[in-house]
Amino acid sequence: MGTQEASSTEECPFCHIANNRTDREILLSPGATHHYLVVPRTHINNCKSLQRDDIPLVERMEKMGRSVLEKNKVSVINDVRMGFHVPPFSSVPHLHLHVLAPASAMTIKSQLRYGSQSYWFITVDNVLSQLKTRGKVK
Repeated sequence: MGTQEASSTEECPFCHIANNRTDREILLSPGATHHYLVVPRTHINNCKSLQRDDIPLVERMEKMGRSVLEKNKVSVINDVRMGFHVPPFSSVPHLHLHVLAPASAMTIKSQLRYGSQSYWFITVDNVLSQLKTRGKVK
């Protein structure tokens, strides 16, 4: 897996959140009406750090994202963007899956960050495809 040693994750805010080691308030700036993050407990820097062995993790993250949408009664299940920011455009150096819905209602700013024409965003489907065919994310 593309993990880092524990010593390098001590300051990672997502490691603290994912492992219930913080009481910090989490502030949101949603990219869509529904904007959720799926954060693995294991520290992985970003989508380019993923390897073929990480396919089950990414599949679980996608499944969890869909589950969160269902749990929050999001009815536009076919109008969803799920993916990762591509380095160097990752704001937090810890892998996190963005789950946005409805994608068709995203603002222009959100389209630039998460849309299909964004240079900074790769869909979960593309990540899985590249991992399955190349063993890494290009």
